[in-house]
Amino acid sequence: MAQINVVGKDARTIELDLPKANKHILHEVVTWQLAKRRQGSASTKTRAEVSRGGKKMYSQKGTGNARHGNRAAPTFVGGGVAFGPKPRSYAYTLPKKVRRLGLAMALSDRHSSGDLIAVDSFAVNGAALDGKTKSFLSWAKEHGLDGTRRVFLVTDDAQVRQGARNLPWVTALPVAGLNVYDILRHDQLVIDAIVLEPAKEEVAQ
Repeated sequence: MAQINVVGKDARTIELDLPKANKHILHEVVTWQLAKRRQGSASTKTRAEVSRGGKKMYSQKGTGNARHGNRAAPTFVGGGVAFGPKPRSYAYTLPKKVRRLGLAMALSDRHSSGDLIAVDSFAVNGAALDGKTKSFLSWAKEHGLDGTRRVFLVTDDAQVRQGARNLPWVTALPVAGLNVYDILRHDQLVIDAIVLEPAKEEVAQ
């Protein structure tokens, strides 16, 4: 049972039954995420699509050359491409249980390394952050975030995200953007505590 200390106005401890991180599961989820993000716009022209005349190049017999009917053939420079890429989607389906398990494992990994900070409310000297970078830096300094490590900030507080967005070492997203890939590619995770509380039932599944 993982015990996560919550910082902020309502300091408390959240208990979560987080599974031990499994590299195979995390790899599956990250691969699925990145596949969905692929643009899939690579495209080549076939011999039917290139701009070439359709006239037979030379006589079928008597020239000593190989038989060819058209310069659009893939064997010629400027001809079509055989079996080249066409626009497509690289997305595929991954079971919801695997996705949830991967997210729980990513949270577990950050918690086990001491790099998970759950926040009830963002405030400096009792005052909520005002959306300025200076205010966020003050809050970050109080909680040991000095810019030497990359931080993934997940919060629905728009003022906090606004204050952090200009910092090159912070990636700020709303709660809906929480994902395994960004958790793993950053050194520390700062997240709204309320996100973890309803996750008890989901993580246990």
